[in-house]
Amino acid sequence: MKRPFKKAMQFILLRFFPGSVVLMMCFTLNAQTWNFIKEKDGIRIYTMTPDHSPFKCFKGETVFHTTMEKLSKYIGNVENVDWWDKNVREIKVLYSEPDKLIKYYLIYDVPWPLSDRDLCVEAKITIDPVTGEKVVSAKPLLDVVPEKEGIVRIRHYWQKWTLKPNGKNNIQAVLEGFVDPGGNVPSWLYNMVIVDTPLKVMRGIKKLVEDKD
Repeated sequence: MKRPFKKAMQFILLRFFPGSVVLMMCFTLNAQTWNFIKEKDGIRIYTMTPDHSPFKCFKGETVFHTTMEKLSKYIGNVENVDWWDKNVREIKVLYSEPDKLIKYYLIYDVPWPLSDRDLCVEAKITIDPVTGEKVVSAKPLLDVVPEKEGIVRIRHYWQKWTLKPNGKNNIQAVLEGFVDPGGNVPSWLYNMVIVDTPLKVMRGIKKLVEDKD
């Protein structure tokens, strides 16, 4: 496969898993087994092939050395998009209720040879009042925003952040996700690239929340 196609595939996977909002579809994964792939920079990476698709799911596990308050500026906060990728061509917040519910629509410019992608999302946020555990999960909002010519709509896409406080300035984090990129994308190429998605996303969040002021 030509390198431009691979680079475009990497672009889609990384851009459609921004740390600020997460997406979840109602697929049952309990019967599946996560396979450990590698560990790097304190981040453990797993993949799993679900029953419903040849495209693999991913999971990343790490510890963020920060506070939940600082982490929440980026995870579960669609109002804070200044740090998002410059290739976001359009983003529109349809509804936002802090720490409860977010609805939004976005379009990404995707490099040749792939077409631009868009999606519409409803994200739900729950916080345990006793433990402080925060879960951000959501599902695509289908048929809310009309599809546009020349743009591929992402319809099968899920992701979930689970953030558990564990002592002072330690947050245990789990990031799970899946995306069917749509269009003519071979699953073998997707599955080769997907293993680096949680690593790069979680490493990026670490840099934002752990760097000294």
